[in-house]
Amino acid sequence: MQLAQRLNKITEPQTIKMAKMSRELKAQGINIVDLSLGEPDFRVPEHINEAAKRAIDEGYSKYTPVVGYPELLEAISTKLKRDNNLNYPPNQIITSTGAKQSLYNAVMCLVDPGDEVIIPTPFWVTYATQVEMAGGVVKYVDCGIENDFKITPDQLEASINSHTKLFMFSSPCNPSGSVYSREELAGLVEIFKKHPHIYIISDEIYEYINYQGGHESIAQFDEIKDQVIVINGMSKGFAMTGWRLGYMAAPRELVVACEKLQGQVTSATCSIVQRASITALLSDLTPTREMAEAYKKRKDYVIGELRKMDGVKANDPHGAFYAFPDISSFFGKSDGETVVNNDADMSMYLLNKGHVSTVCGSAFGNTSCVRLSFATNMDNLIEAMKRMKEALGQLK
Repeated sequence: MQLAQRLNKITEPQTIKMAKMSRELKAQGINIVDLSLGEPDFRVPEHINEAAKRAIDEGYSKYTPVVGYPELLEAISTKLKRDNNLNYPPNQIITSTGAKQSLYNAVMCLVDPGDEVIIPTPFWVTYATQVEMAGGVVKYVDCGIENDFKITPDQLEASINSHTKLFMFSSPCNPSGSVYSREELAGLVEIFKKHPHIYIISDEIYEYINYQGGHESIAQFDEIKDQVIVINGMSKGFAMTGWRLGYMAAPRELVVACEKLQGQVTSATCSIVQRASITALLSDLTPTREMAEAYKKRKDYVIGELRKMDGVKANDPHGAFYAFPDISSFFGKSDGETVVNNDADMSMYLLNKGHVSTVCGSAFGNTSCVRLSFATNMDNLIEAMKRMKEALGQLK
């Protein structure tokens, strides 16, 4: 079979690959502590489940508008004003089958072949692949642990040229957990103001998992609001990963374009999930805040343990549920059987020798780190840190 050439631009995400390898080892009877996937271990809050059941009983089983139910668009508009002080009327909002589709829609509707897209590293694995699928050229900007993995205004300005069309980033960030402050965003805005032809995709899916106070969106700056595309969804803040509902708030022209594209691909997302999401967005956020508090306790434990390990450097993530430690000091070392030459070797070493599943940093554009998810219970994290310390201690 002769498959389309565009498939050569797509590789299996390392996050999914490592999770798959973990399952295979577990099937062989090996006890693996899986820290590879960003999957909340909490149940969906009960009032959201009940809303979904009501939607079924009330017959919400038909096709919906491609953009989503009007009541859901209103709920998202209300949420953006309530939580972020952002004014997006319903006609500037579109829902999709997960935030990943929202990102894909935006990229496919903005990027032409040859357009350059600036992506600060580390970044979520799918950004670059989506750009390449659209024929765009990715321009990576390395952001190291010394800057808390965040791009500076000087770095941003130096990376812009006449071919730059788009900038993509997340705050809180997957994989580093870095969170941009209002002041840091304001510094980037000063650069974007000079380049009104550049659009900004702000991935805010981890908004509610924030350990330093209120979330700051780059869309709050009126000078560049027409350049900003806000991406969010229900997966992380409400533990609704399998329900698949994402949304975009953006200039009206882009929303219309995304509706056109999505209408030919998936049409609307699940009607039942849409009804439940209305309830989730408009109800008390206490369960979400309780989840975030639990993640913070896990984060404090994991970062504390990592910093006790000789040779490991770890920043303090202020959001999301990942640690992204620098393990480059171990490169070239061996336990007598396996030599660890790079981050990919380290992930495989930790999996096969320590029986802890992580994701190599190069999947996110950083070859010095590995990513660990602490979206699992404390017993698993305690065991994982013990195993990781023992495994790293054998490298000489």
